[in-house]
Amino acid sequence: MRYVFDEYSLDPDRRELRRGPELISVEPQVFDLLLHLVRNRDCVVSSDDLIATIWNGRLVSGSTVSSRLAAARRAIGDTGDEQRLIATLPRRGHRFVGRVREDLTQGDDGGPQARGQRTEPSIQTAQRSQAITFCRTPDGFNLAVSSAGEGPVLVRTTHWLSHVEYDWQSSLTAPFLHSLAGFSRLVRYDGRGVGLSDRNVPVISPETLQVDLETVVDSLQLKRFALLGTSQGAAIAFRYAAKHPDRVSKIIVHGAYVLGRNRRGSPNDVEESNMMISMMRRGWGEEHSAFMRAFVTLFLPNGRPEQVKAYADLQRVATSPDNAVKIRTVIDETDIRDILPKVRTPTVVFHSRYDNVVPFEQGRLVAASIPHARFVPLETGNHVLLTDEPAFTTFIRGLREFLAEPD
Repeated sequence: MRYVFDEYSLDPDRRELRRGPELISVEPQVFDLLLHLVRNRDCVVSSDDLIATIWNGRLVSGSTVSSRLAAARRAIGDTGDEQRLIATLPRRGHRFVGRVREDLTQGDDGGPQARGQRTEPSIQTAQRSQAITFCRTPDGFNLAVSSAGEGPVLVRTTHWLSHVEYDWQSSLTAPFLHSLAGFSRLVRYDGRGVGLSDRNVPVISPETLQVDLETVVDSLQLKRFALLGTSQGAAIAFRYAAKHPDRVSKIIVHGAYVLGRNRRGSPNDVEESNMMISMMRRGWGEEHSAFMRAFVTLFLPNGRPEQVKAYADLQRVATSPDNAVKIRTVIDETDIRDILPKVRTPTVVFHSRYDNVVPFEQGRLVAASIPHARFVPLETGNHVLLTDEPAFTTFIRGLREFLAEPD
């Protein structure tokens, strides 16, 4: 998706700023600043927010922020005096005030519009706007539900690091979620025991995870929708699709597996399962814990220090150590060998080639077990995709294109 304003277009996937067909060269931080302002054009962005997002919270001077802002203005033909596109509100922050259209078309020379060709209507979305509501499961637990964006309905199944409010703002997760909301009506929810949902729950099991998903989609009266399952959320998506094939239009998964660690018949996998649970009990959400640093490194081997910190912060916010262990136990006992052959929904399976958390072979087995499923390897070792790696762009583009295909 491109953001089109005035004579310019901004393409986050290709990281390109163009004036018509002309490619404009800008520094990475200038591009990120401009993109952040455009995505958050419905609100005033403070300098603190810019520092947290563009510089990942590092200590930078006000003059550094001002110089990048001036460079962004120059790149789009604006000035500090004119402020035709980027306005500065004294003591409050900055806001992109130009009229923006979101365009799903692509093109190396500025897109079909730049060539005078007809483009399809774009999908509009307020990137920083989400609605949070609650629904109640048949067994009496309150679940938090988020809806954002417009377009085909995409329901993301719950996972153990879920907090619908915090995720929408975190530097680690927000870019991913905002990208999805740019071309879909994105529905997310916190399963029981995590996020804004009820935390005091006696049991978390494959059955309760299914109840949570069924409760959410029924409460929203969703008749037909696509499912997105990342990591342990994939098993939830597959079980639901096998049970309700008439309601699921497409399935997209990343980091999926057929068997949890305790079901793979390998003593090493069982040992790893016990090790991970031990690390969680000793240092869950504690940034400076040696156990937690080792744990996070499995998920983000290529993560920068600030990204590792953000992941630890998310752990602390998302759930308690006890609930994390309950969910981890469900994960390690997963066995969906009998479910996958029953899935008849069009499916695409993305998997990180060098994933340390879920072996690449598990992703391959998922795709091989579902009739006609597509398999897309991602060239990364990160289980959690980071926005500054090419694999992130490959995943978002592939998901968007797959979602746009006719049912």
